[in-house]
Amino acid sequence: MRVEAVLIRDNEPPQTFVLPAPAVQLLTDMLVHLGAGSPVTVTPEHAELTTQQAADFLNVSRPWIVKLIERNEVPHRMVGTHRRILFSDLRAYKDRMNASRRRALDQLVAEAQAVGEYE
Repeated sequence: MRVEAVLIRDNEPPQTFVLPAPAVQLLTDMLVHLGAGSPVTVTPEHAELTTQQAADFLNVSRPWIVKLIERNEVPHRMVGTHRRILFSDLRAYKDRMNASRRRALDQLVAEAQAVGEYE
């Protein structure tokens, strides 16, 4: 694993922190988003989200999340009468959907190229 050294000069005396490259990349990405005025949220993988929080993460409606749960596309657990979804399960669903969209787009591009060859 590559390691980056980061020098912090805000303190007296200056302190040096050694961070793994993925942490430096994460901090860089967060600062870019914050600099552009976009909100940034850090969520642990084991966090449990409400259906509204899950909907906000996927940028869909809360009823859509409920339908996903009812179709067993996203695992959940009940806390009283409320559904809770693990963030890691929600990310896995999002990754599956993104991969499916990429495959469909690749197929459309291949079909369009094939049609273009015969015209």
